[in-house]
Amino acid sequence: QEQVVESGGGLVQTGDSLRLSCTTSRREIRNSGMGWFRQAPGKERESVAVQTTVGSTAYGDSVKGRFTISRDNAKNILYLQMNNLKPEDTAVYYCAATLKYYRDINDYTQIWAYSYWGQGTQVTVPS
Repeated sequence: QEQVVESGGGLVQTGDSLRLSCTTSRREIRNSGMGWFRQAPGKERESVAVQTTVGSTAYGDSVKGRFTISRDNAKNILYLQMNNLKPEDTAVYYCAATLKYYRDINDYTQIWAYSYWGQGTQVTVPS
């Protein structure tokens, strides 16, 4: 069973930066479509940033220009660099992986596209 593990969450102030990391236990992330999702209390899980195996990316409208998804294939780590954090970014952030190929990058923003999920890491930005 594939394990996906996130790390790097924490309590930060408005305007601060934070970098989340994600790794997988069995398959290399270079062979996987990867995504970051988040879920705030009382809200549905939403796509934050996704990246295909060839490096194409897509971002949620609320994080464009502030968040960056990237991967270090040599270290088998996926990152989410989050800058200029806001209280509305407070959520549990999940990393997800899929070995399936989707022609439309928008498919990678969908929860159903992913087979493997991490347990989540909390990011809190007090108002």
